[in-house]
Amino acid sequence: MNSMRLKPIPFSTVKRLTILGASCAAMALYGSAFAQAPSASQSQAGRAHGGQTLPAVTVTAGRTSDYVATDSLSATRTSTPLRDVPQSITVVTQQAIKDQGMQSMADVVRYMPGIGMAQGEGNRETPVFRGNSSTSDFFIDGMRDDVQYFRDLYNIDRVEALKGPNGMIFGRGGSGGVINRVSKEAGWDLAREVTLQAGSHDHKRVVIDLNQPINDAVSFRLNAMHEKSDSYRNGVWVKRAGINPTLTMRPDNKTKITVGAEYFADDRIADRGIPSSGSRPVVADDSTFFGDPQRSPTGATVKALNALFERDLGNGMTIRNRTRFADYDKFYQNVYASGPATAAGTVQLGAYNNATARENLFNQTDLIFSLDTGAVKHQLLAGVELGRQETTNFRTEGFFNNTTLSTTVPVNNPGTAAPITFRQNASSADNCGKANVAGVYLQDQIKFSPQWEAIVGLRYDKFDMDFHNNRNGTVFSTSDNLLSPRAGLIYKPFQAMSLYANYSMSYVPRAGEQLSSLTLANQALDPEEFKNIEIGAKWDLRPDLALTAAVYQLDQKNATATGPVAGTLVLVDGQRTRGVELGLSGQLTNSWSVMGGYAYQNGETNVGATLAQVPKHTFSLWNRYDFTPAWGAGLGVSSRSDMYASTSNAVRLPGFARMDAAVFFKISRNLKAQLNVENLLGRDYYVSAHNDNNITPGAPTALRLALTGNF
Repeated sequence: MNSMRLKPIPFSTVKRLTILGASCAAMALYGSAFAQAPSASQSQAGRAHGGQTLPAVTVTAGRTSDYVATDSLSATRTSTPLRDVPQSITVVTQQAIKDQGMQSMADVVRYMPGIGMAQGEGNRETPVFRGNSSTSDFFIDGMRDDVQYFRDLYNIDRVEALKGPNGMIFGRGGSGGVINRVSKEAGWDLAREVTLQAGSHDHKRVVIDLNQPINDAVSFRLNAMHEKSDSYRNGVWVKRAGINPTLTMRPDNKTKITVGAEYFADDRIADRGIPSSGSRPVVADDSTFFGDPQRSPTGATVKALNALFERDLGNGMTIRNRTRFADYDKFYQNVYASGPATAAGTVQLGAYNNATARENLFNQTDLIFSLDTGAVKHQLLAGVELGRQETTNFRTEGFFNNTTLSTTVPVNNPGTAAPITFRQNASSADNCGKANVAGVYLQDQIKFSPQWEAIVGLRYDKFDMDFHNNRNGTVFSTSDNLLSPRAGLIYKPFQAMSLYANYSMSYVPRAGEQLSSLTLANQALDPEEFKNIEIGAKWDLRPDLALTAAVYQLDQKNATATGPVAGTLVLVDGQRTRGVELGLSGQLTNSWSVMGGYAYQNGETNVGATLAQVPKHTFSLWNRYDFTPAWGAGLGVSSRSDMYASTSNAVRLPGFARMDAAVFFKISRNLKAQLNVENLLGRDYYVSAHNDNNITPGAPTALRLALTGNF
């Protein structure tokens, strides 16, 4: 507990101040506040003047940290303290995003225990949650955002990773976890912020955040970004831009309406890294591109509309409705290493491209209400989600010199200028899929006593898929009925600590993440099934410092493998991951902020193979220390043990430890500077892979300087 100066209180937080005699009512402001009783002389002086003399008020409050989050709406669809959610959750706050200069999901998960990032063939983000890689388990404000592309953080307030199966809240998918981005929205605090950034590899970026209250009932916000950068990899670059206006309206004190739109475009070179040689990555300069960067473009365009309606109905009842429409257009083409480096010093190159267009329309309606049954208190959630997805896929193969699907080049000069003709072959996809989902769910957050709580819930999803093969006119349909339960028990030995046990399930229908894997050979297969058992502890050591721990076992069933007949799939038992996760975030002292954690993971398939890109040990810790109100510095370390590039277990990526640093300087009240240094010690390492022959070398030392002005 520290003494702090009393700050001006927003009118909306002050309910009533009652003065009785010479005493002042105690108020809760950012913690506990206590009023000092008047002395006898003060009371007498007050009476002598015929009035009341109010004593000076000394406020003592618990600190709050910019690195720690205290509650979440996403985990339960109700505003719930994180320590009352029986699930491992890591939240990366807005201040942590700014301090580390995060711009991608790969940056975000670096300090999240239990989550890694695979290469994604250089055209998408592919997080690995507890041994399960996924490109579709992304959400924004709790709404599905499942196309394969690179996201940005210019309009994001914070990022939440909810680990383990999340079917009860998020529906299908969420096999090993989900990543939910919480977007910025218009509010009533005036803000005008512009950040200019420049750095190594011709990096240039500008971000604008403007929030303008129009009147007491309406406020407008605009977030925008533009970036153009090169890379340490030869011929690789990125260009992206985004704009996201939002409008928040409060027609009365019980109603909130938020509407917004986003246009986002990301264009870059699809970089699939380097091949292997024997049991490890080939020896090559970090900058060497295997293939042809000029003929490896990838791009995605996202156009989205969002709406939120929320109303307090009184008597502890609230209704909330969210709608999201999103139009995605994704294309990628790559000329890449399709085989390992040989003893003769050669490597094989392949090429193909793929276009995906998708329209998503989702609507969620939640009814939240309270109910007391004697001494037991309930917070109930009842909801409905309706959704529709229409997806088209079109793929062509690259024929070198218009004849063969591959060409051979020397490892010491692994580029190619050979003519490439892109056309379909017998197995190339040309299809259209329409998915319709209807989900209903019920959840009860039960408080038996100050020490005992529980969360139980059940969700039912009907997932219908209509699939049309445009090449031969084949049409078929699948229908899955999915039940996703969740049950958690919480014991609180004291208010700041919770011990919990949790069970949850999720399903991944056979539609596949791109809705392109359905064929007549596999249409009858059941959905993949994921079961998670987890026990853990959450301890708010102080209001500004949180410690978490979890032990889990995650089982996957109904996984698929290639069958004995070409073009067929068969069911196998799946895989199991067991692990331990430790997390720490908040303030160690008034000047010292930290975030990070440790994870132990042991994952195997049913045939005993170690899971791909699942290191047994990962550790990360970011520190920021403010020496003076003007000067501060940051230092972070992220490390992992070795891991396999694929479940073949033939190629191993060595472990590594990387250090990052930052310097912060407040030039004036409205202007601050920040220098971030990535890979401070210039370590050579391999950051990720897609398979045994698509391995990404880690970036060398790079600097980024940012100037942020507030007006």
